[in-house]
Amino acid sequence: MEAVRFECRPGCSRCCEVKGFVYITEENLREMAAYLGLSRGAFEARYVYRTRYSLRLRKPRGKQCHFLEEHACAVHRVKPAQCRLFPFWPELLEDARQWRRTAKWCPGIGQGPLIQIGTAHETASEMKQAYPSHYSAP
Repeated sequence: MEAVRFECRPGCSRCCEVKGFVYITEENLREMAAYLGLSRGAFEARYVYRTRYSLRLRKPRGKQCHFLEEHACAVHRVKPAQCRLFPFWPELLEDARQWRRTAKWCPGIGQGPLIQIGTAHETASEMKQAYPSHYSAP
């Protein structure tokens, strides 16, 4: 790929409905807790699953995210890098087949302004910085 098109579509929350986990950073945890008016400890106890290598949001029964409400994100202003950067994830940009597969369910892929692939990869590098344990070489 030399360039891609993407523009988030108003009212779309398809990326929030895909099965998987939402990983967060310690900074995300602090920001989201403050945004919701909770202590860091209270936010973590209610919404976060901590492992030795990562933090992720707990999944509520019957949906993918506690913060998805009526096709909108309740914590949009402080949402995690994984959410903010979609679809500019290394695994999608480095595999044209994965990009095309994602485009089948994401109506924003193929829309909007042309984005040079170098710019897209630069954006994707934020994912590697935010979640190094997910992108470090084996």
